[in-house]
Amino acid sequence: DMNYYPPSTIKSFLATAFILAVIGWGGIAVVIIYTLPTLGPRWLFFFLGMLAISGTVLPIMAFLNRRFPSTPPLQRRTTVLREAILVGIYVSTLAWFQLGRALTFPLAIVFALGLGALEWLLRLRENSRWEP
Repeated sequence: DMNYYPPSTIKSFLATAFILAVIGWGGIAVVIIYTLPTLGPRWLFFFLGMLAISGTVLPIMAFLNRRFPSTPPLQRRTTVLREAILVGIYVSTLAWFQLGRALTFPLAIVFALGLGALEWLLRLRENSRWEP
């Protein structure tokens, strides 16, 4: 089949994961050490947290997608990156909820289910696209 892509190796994601993690964790360290918790640095903290978590879980997502392949197999490497970014968004949003003392366990579960449904719908859309 001409549209078949070989499965991505975990090594192919390591450079991206390293760059995201270094920028994210290094930026968080700079924000915590050198800034006051005003509005700008607070939003920068959430953004850098998203980068840090995404870079950290990217090899894990690549491993899980390789270990438990979907049917049909993934055709784009961007799917693995999108899944890692969704995990980063999830953790950053939980940190934001906790900052306002609004985080509860049911809220965390419902938000995780919502992001899981979003990923399922995006995968469904990717698999249903017609490519001649």
